[in-house]
Amino acid sequence: MAGKIIIERLEFQGNCGVTLGERRRHQPLAIDLELECQTEPAATSDNIRQAVDYAQVADRVIEVGTTQDCALLETFAERLLTMLFSEFPIERAKIWVRKLAPPLKHATGSVGVQLERSRLSHQIQDAGPTPAQFLTQQLHRLPKGKALDVAAGSGRHSLYLASHGYHVDAMDRDEQAMAQLAVTATRQNFPNLHVRTIDLERATDERTEFPKHEYDVILVFFYLHRALFPSLIESLKPNGVLICETFTIDNYLRHHHPRRWEFCLAQNELLRLTSTLNVLSYDEGEHNGSHGPGSAYTAQLVAQQAGTGSLSHESS
Repeated sequence: MAGKIIIERLEFQGNCGVTLGERRRHQPLAIDLELECQTEPAATSDNIRQAVDYAQVADRVIEVGTTQDCALLETFAERLLTMLFSEFPIERAKIWVRKLAPPLKHATGSVGVQLERSRLSHQIQDAGPTPAQFLTQQLHRLPKGKALDVAAGSGRHSLYLASHGYHVDAMDRDEQAMAQLAVTATRQNFPNLHVRTIDLERATDERTEFPKHEYDVILVFFYLHRALFPSLIESLKPNGVLICETFTIDNYLRHHHPRRWEFCLAQNELLRLTSTLNVLSYDEGEHNGSHGPGSAYTAQLVAQQAGTGSLSHESS
């Protein structure tokens, strides 16, 4: 049974304007949402876990709205649609974004834009890779601040964290991929995303690309170079978090991917490689939403550097 969740007039102070001066000033913005989703599971169970939680939707919209600045309301609305479709099980969204005090001499009301999009049409238009489901599920565990995306590739995870207000360093040896990611970051107005082209597997005893105690978050997704782990762990700040997901040997045996078994983790190997960290979440097995369509056999880890105020342990 399909229904609608309607949120009227979310108001907050944001930064949006064609001129730099306007973007630097906070101004009152408002957003109205109509979200189509399946309501029968929640109506039958009376369980919030079966529903699209409108409080979580509102919190995320305000978080995006208060941590980013855009030249155009159209860009702002597109970012909100991307967030909504990637994080919530909605099938269609209608959004109205407006300035409540527009810089127009004769305007007595608000000005804004309205967009309406289905999930499918948004995916076709966006045409960009979505972040791994494990990252979106574990985002609440990650401390805010500076993040490093190791072997960033197309930058799907770098862009995702940049959209959440992180200052992101994306690192990969593929010069063309890094150049394209830099263009994408500029086009999407993410000055908080920086790229570096570097060969992570070069023969060296010094890893200057991983300064000690530099990062609040380090991501390693679907890349395995075992010799890097000591440097990555040292590069975490106190209480910094390492989040990893990559293939296990089961994926090689069942799906013949990746092309060499050496690129896969043995059972519990990821735990051994990160044994000096405090494990917050760990799971090995078949997972959906990780690497392309269908499922893959992966190890998923969230682990924290020693320090005060450590996050609580919770198994997957």
